[in-house]
Amino acid sequence: MGKDLTRRFDQLRPIKIQRRFLDTAAGSVLFSMGRTRVLCTASLVEELPKWREKSNLGWLTAEYSMLPGATTPRKSRSRLGHTDSRGTEIQRIIGRVLRAVVDFEKLAPFTIYIDCDVLQADGGTRTAAINGSYIALVDAVRFGIRSGLIRRNPIKSAVAAVSVGIVNNKIKLDLDYQQDSAAQVDLNIAMTDDGRFVELQGTGEQSSFTHEQLEKMLKLARRGLKKILALQAKALK
Repeated sequence: MGKDLTRRFDQLRPIKIQRRFLDTAAGSVLFSMGRTRVLCTASLVEELPKWREKSNLGWLTAEYSMLPGATTPRKSRSRLGHTDSRGTEIQRIIGRVLRAVVDFEKLAPFTIYIDCDVLQADGGTRTAAINGSYIALVDAVRFGIRSGLIRRNPIKSAVAAVSVGIVNNKIKLDLDYQQDSAAQVDLNIAMTDDGRFVELQGTGEQSSFTHEQLEKMLKLARRGLKKILALQAKALK
């Protein structure tokens, strides 16, 4: 992937949202952030995990994978039913973030399956997957309501995610792969449209960071997240 030399420190990569990308899923989105492209689908299924069956609550779960040609060099294909530790971590994050904005009493007795497949990776695949999956989730719920399967909208709020980090001692929004690989600090943030944080995942990759730096990163991330939330809302009109 080429270097991102022209983008300002507070500027998101170009975002492109293609809803209804597939005819087969209740909700599907091809979500692009810069050169990162993730296909997100949401499937509405009338079934629940066995441990959930007597709860009178619905459920949402997520899976994430990266296609072999998404990176250079080629990434080995995951064995059927298995994913690597990084993929497992990311799909758990996607599931946690989306479950935070769903009222499961209103979703019962359905499970929504979120599937995220990275077609091309240039950093920020987990944040792009969350952003696309939220849109796919809304479309799946709208399908359920139109079909008479869901009586009340279970989605409580919108949610979006973005990365922010410290690269060459400077705070930067929405890291691409080269910035992420060189980052001294890397922080992934998910936030609802009413400004509440759902996920904060930060690491001092090469150095520690101060409380003041954290506040600056959070402030910059919130600015970026508001822009992403606005783009999601526009796409869903």
